[in-house]
Amino acid sequence: LIVVHSNTAAASVYNDVKEYYGKTLKKTSDLKSNACVPSAKPVPAYVRKVIAEIHPDVVANSLLVSLEVARKYIDYHTQRFGYKKPNVNFVQGYIEALAEAGLEEKSYDIIISNCVVNLSPDKASVLREAYRVLKDGGELYFSDVYSDARIPEDLKANKVLWGECLSGALWWEDLMRLAEEVGFCKPRLVTASIITVGNKELEKLLGDYKFVSATYRLFKIPKGSEKKSCLVMYNGEITGLEESFEFDAQYNFKVDKEMEVDDDVASILSSSRFSGEFTFQHQHSGLKTSSSGGCWDKPKAVSVNPFELVQQLGSASVTPSTGGCCGDQQACCQ
Repeated sequence: LIVVHSNTAAASVYNDVKEYYGKTLKKTSDLKSNACVPSAKPVPAYVRKVIAEIHPDVVANSLLVSLEVARKYIDYHTQRFGYKKPNVNFVQGYIEALAEAGLEEKSYDIIISNCVVNLSPDKASVLREAYRVLKDGGELYFSDVYSDARIPEDLKANKVLWGECLSGALWWEDLMRLAEEVGFCKPRLVTASIITVGNKELEKLLGDYKFVSATYRLFKIPKGSEKKSCLVMYNGEITGLEESFEFDAQYNFKVDKEMEVDDDVASILSSSRFSGEFTFQHQHSGLKTSSSGGCWDKPKAVSVNPFELVQQLGSASVTPSTGGCCGDQQACCQ
């Protein structure tokens, strides 16, 4: 399915992106900056095991629009992963117009995106469409490039800067605003790292603008859901995360260890696909009561600003928000 838009400006951006990723860039080394280069964070063993089963032609085309290649190897991967029939479906369309691509309302548990939202000329529509097709409790989990201020129109018009995932980057504060306007809960910042452009010519054009690669979790919480802070305990049953579950930069749940969560996170965990992964211990008469006798973990105190988070992570200054809570339960009354 090829979706045609009447918006001339948007159509121009789409064509420029197709040109850049279809013809200008033939391989990763053709990139003119470091913005689209993957981070050096180690890939978990269970993920490496899966990647090893993917056909080399598919892996080699990971940077480019490669529906033809993906479809070519559907049967190969169906057999490789032990399925009797395909469990994937590849759909062509625009992320701003998922309805036109045939994606129905409230049909998906999770949407995963890796450094493509910045290439869209209409970020608000991207978030609205994601929210529309997600089920209640569903999640948009995505990594992308963000700026420390709004990018001016003259830089947005530069095809190379846009194609390199730089001038189309959202100001991180605009993401926070747009997400909540659409209906998502407050974005949960998972991790962030500074982007060095690595190209003198492009750096001169960009001036003082700074960029960061950040991963966020956006959840669609059912309307009317109760929001109340509580204690939770992770059961350790997520594959590859048997010892601990790093939910975001603030919360790292250790197996069989109670942790205090705020009202937003309590609502997210109880209404999403993670509900069966936790035991919930709610407040009674205004007092959190620990099933373990009064000892539980506190979340880390981290910034919602991805640029500041990078500094916190680099200086190892991320600490529990009010220290540990152990012994006397009264110490953690609310």
